[in-house]
Amino acid sequence: MNALPGPILDLVSLAQPAAAPKMPAVRNAIAVLNKIAASAKPLPASTLARSLNIPRSTMYQLLLVLADEGLIVHIPETRSYALSIGVFELGSAYLRHQPLENLARPLLIKLAQKIGETAQLGILQGDETLYLLKEAPARPTALVTEVGVRLPAHLTASGRSLLAGLPPKQVMAFFSSSPKFLTITGKGPTSLRELRQVLAEDRDRGWSIEDGSVTDGITCIAAAARDYSGRPVASIVTSFRSDRHTESSGAVAAEVMRTAGELTQRLGGSLPTAVPVEAL
Repeated sequence: MNALPGPILDLVSLAQPAAAPKMPAVRNAIAVLNKIAASAKPLPASTLARSLNIPRSTMYQLLLVLADEGLIVHIPETRSYALSIGVFELGSAYLRHQPLENLARPLLIKLAQKIGETAQLGILQGDETLYLLKEAPARPTALVTEVGVRLPAHLTASGRSLLAGLPPKQVMAFFSSSPKFLTITGKGPTSLRELRQVLAEDRDRGWSIEDGSVTDGITCIAAAARDYSGRPVASIVTSFRSDRHTESSGAVAAEVMRTAGELTQRLGGSLPTAVPVEAL
């Protein structure tokens, strides 16, 4: 059989589906980071090599490179490895810059247009909610939650939706030093015990709501978006006057949950178990 002419061969090559790049070294390095991240304690090289089916000599080379790049640290006393501050800095850069915002912005625009209310993206910064994005309809409700504003997480629907998905010990670490919680309007949980009760209700419902805890006469409904590990990383929240949507608040919550689910998918996360949305 005669060989195909060059131009035709090029067309045939372009028509073939591109094979996924193998890059075993890169994939192995990522697997090592994921394995260490998923462990509650530092892991020795032998455990990593065995669990990931990577030759020990190759594993030691990977660990040396990752340590040299500041992504892991060697603990001599236990001859094991843990994530280093470099990984935290990468994660912080992700939150500080555009990827999360780029994924969420078109979803917020669609949500704001569909329900006719302001939609925002919030994240946790310790015990505070930080707002990253805001999309408003033609006639928006005046809000204090502008982009860049920080508010006590226990008072905001956005913060509560994220706190509800965290381990109880993490929530305790954020708030255990505060015997009495700050309030702005006199509403909202005033102790860790009250906050736990609110978060349990939010967790069972699948979304969070606050009515007048931040601004009198303003209601907010929020739902969390999750990453690949199932951890809540950002919340979708809509805010409106409390005298609006009195008969359709369940429908608003359903749209917020749907938007949070779409962002979860874009983040490569898994959707939480569907919870029926009930009218308030």
